Amino acid sequence: MAKKTKKRKKDTLKQDENVFTMVKNGIKSPQFPIVAGVFLFLFAIFCIISLISFFYVNITDYDTVKNVSAYNLLSGKQDINNWGGNLGAFISYYLTAHTFGFGAFGFVIILILFALRLCKIEIRLFSKWIVATLVIMLWISCIMGFVVVACKVESVENFAGIVGIGINQGLCALTGNIGCAIVLLAFTITIPMLLFGVKYLWVKQIVLNITQNTENTKEPSKQSSKKINNPKNIEDDTTYSSETIADSEKDNNEDKRISNAEKEQVKELLRRSQLSISDREENSPSPITKPIKLNPNKEDSVSDTGEMPLIESDINSTQKDEVIPFIVKQQTEQNERDVSEEVSTEETEPAHYTIGTLFDPHEELSHYRFPTTDLLVDYDGKNTVTSERELVANKNRIVETLLNYKIEISSIEATVGPTVTLYEIVPAPGIRISKIKSLEDDIALSLSALGIRIIAPIPGKGTIGIEVPNSNPQIVSMKSMLESPQFTDNKFELPIVLGRRIDNTPYACDLAKMPHLLMAGATGQGKSVGLNAIISSLHYKKHPCDLKFIFVDPKKVELSLYSKLEKHYLAKVPNGKDAVITDTKDVVYTLRSLCQLMDTRYELLKEAGCKKITEYNKKFTSRRLNPERGHAYMPYIVVVIDEFADLIMTAGKEIEKPICRLAQLARAVGIHLIIATQRPSVNIITGTIKANFPARAAFKVSSLTDSRTILDAKGAEQLIGRGDMLVSNGGPLVRLQCALIDTEEIEKVADFIAEQQGFRECFLLPEVKEDTDDDSGEKKSLDDGKLDSKFEEAARLIVMTQQGSTSMIQRKLALGYNRAGRVMDQLESAGIVGPFRGSKARDVLITDENELNEILSRIMKKE
Repeated sequence: MAKKTKKRKKDTLKQDENVFTMVKNGIKSPQFPIVAGVFLFLFAIFCIISLISFFYVNITDYDTVKNVSAYNLLSGKQDINNWGGNLGAFISYYLTAHTFGFGAFGFVIILILFALRLCKIEIRLFSKWIVATLVIMLWISCIMGFVVVACKVESVENFAGIVGIGINQGLCALTGNIGCAIVLLAFTITIPMLLFGVKYLWVKQIVLNITQNTENTKEPSKQSSKKINNPKNIEDDTTYSSETIADSEKDNNEDKRISNAEKEQVKELLRRSQLSISDREENSPSPITKPIKLNPNKEDSVSDTGEMPLIESDINSTQKDEVIPFIVKQQTEQNERDVSEEVSTEETEPAHYTIGTLFDPHEELSHYRFPTTDLLVDYDGKNTVTSERELVANKNRIVETLLNYKIEISSIEATVGPTVTLYEIVPAPGIRISKIKSLEDDIALSLSALGIRIIAPIPGKGTIGIEVPNSNPQIVSMKSMLESPQFTDNKFELPIVLGRRIDNTPYACDLAKMPHLLMAGATGQGKSVGLNAIISSLHYKKHPCDLKFIFVDPKKVELSLYSKLEKHYLAKVPNGKDAVITDTKDVVYTLRSLCQLMDTRYELLKEAGCKKITEYNKKFTSRRLNPERGHAYMPYIVVVIDEFADLIMTAGKEIEKPICRLAQLARAVGIHLIIATQRPSVNIITGTIKANFPARAAFKVSSLTDSRTILDAKGAEQLIGRGDMLVSNGGPLVRLQCALIDTEEIEKVADFIAEQQGFRECFLLPEVKEDTDDDSGEKKSLDDGKLDSKFEEAARLIVMTQQGSTSMIQRKLALGYNRAGRVMDQLESAGIVGPFRGSKARDVLITDENELNEILSRIMKKE
């Protein structure tokens, strides 16, 4: 019996443990917060229904619940009419009478906010909403409490709550009813200012109107007294005749007309700055610190310089307003520049063709609107700031690690970036830099972090830098980059923005001065995002008439989003299949066409006497070049090539040679290359390519060798990925966090541009001459009629084996590499094998021996 009892107890304990384990696992489940959020939301709805019923429907429940204990109420012994039953009446009573009264609805709002957050629904400014709700609850309770305490209206006691009544009793006892009312009024005024930024401009407007009216009433008396008390006026006006009075009245009328003209010009200036003349008269108008140029007909109303004096009210208003004057002054200066330019074009002799106006290259798309940054997502509110505790802990570990190796430092300074924090240390005198550089792995071990990079010394500084990744890296939004002054205020020809430096300043540069960019990085490290950031930067800054893109995308999915911009920004060869090139043959044809376009542009620059595209376009827009001689406005052309390694593997020299030629020569004629690859190996990025691509961008790579291949320096293998990159642009390496632009954002920008009017057709590149060879430009022939003695034997060997391999000809016919290559070229010219395919064997076009005999006999007859 005792054994059965023990066994039963053990089984009970096991069951309890199983239940406890199930509950514990359920709480740890990722679905638990969502379930809790749903229940919390439903409870909030129940509270809303109960409160509405408590206040508006069955208000008699208040007295019932007030005089009954909680036990009797919840046991159901009382007759309650609340829609939420006895529980609803209990919750409503204690939320109102014992807290904030009518403001208890704020508790429901807070419950809903927490429920949404548990359900993984993003709420911007969550803490601000909570604080605002609590403050408004307190304000409602205080207002209702004042009605109960000061006004003696006890019927609304349940609307005030114990908090509001208690606060008002204390205030009334301390300051009296009037003082309590003043405090609540101040509370009422400041709440909208602090929470919602209300500025009460209408109050300022009323005060300004009152002060201006009082000044206007005092001004006539001041002027009259001034005129009487001025002895100079008495001397000058010794006699008064009817003629002088008439002349003075005439002068006054002219002064009124002049002031009206001035008012019209001021009104026009204010209208252009989106103000009105009424605002100017009521709000102490913005002064024009420079005189306004007019075209008066009266000489006596004009100064010696041909300028009108300022209106007196404008001079007085100079001392009153500080915001509007700047806007009006800026607009006035712009108007003066426009007037001076118009006068100069009218007075100077026309440059060419007797046409005084400049050529507008944007005329065909004059109504084009650049995309707005509202289409992009701002991630700044979602980022977490690196804590001071983390910075201090890292600093202490760095100092401790250096001291373990007897390296003393005199100072240390931290610069927090979006991804990494730069710790700048100044070593004590006598410490060798190489000793600190050798401790890179030891510092990484002590910090338990990847991606530690030591810069010894930092260029331009007498410090040594240690870059340590942050525990919570931040996301750099493309929106913040495009809105930064570094991007909006620059004067670059082809401005691009890549990301943020360690000091959180945006990194913007000019692609026209790079002049080409080479990007590399392992899969998934942010290379495609970097390409999209560059392309989006140019979309936000350059008009479709000034810029054209050529996209090469062997993967067929990375750049396909831009295909809808074919009639705005894209260029292609005549009869091209797709605007975004995906086929290797089309890539070769397009690069050859670009080389031909480059040569044509150089001929035009030579004829125009210009060295670069900016000088040529300036001459053309000033109508100093004749379009009948082939001259035309030259847009910039940016060639974006993704997966360059795949193209080299399939086409080899046919891709590399035109790329190198464009990189060497195309800068001056406005053709720029951006090449991206996953494999920065020496057989892909050859020395010839590297020599012509001084600007490089490297994302995380797998080895030190790859880092040296792309950057000629180490460091890229120590990056932490996800947009962390190093940029080399003719100076020291710069570490950036690449700006993020998502696929949805790219689609929105592309749709915004595509919905606008475009050109009638895509920008067409010149058609390639078919009689030129891919590499040397010589005419295709069978080696000028001189066939190799092994030609027929090689042809029969290839048709028999159906393998167009040069190495096979070398082995089977015992030929050298160069001779075998010439034989293969002759076979291609004869139509027996297909074109070169890189590392793959050529296609054999002849499958039948009889057909081969016909071809050979025809060739022999020509011999």
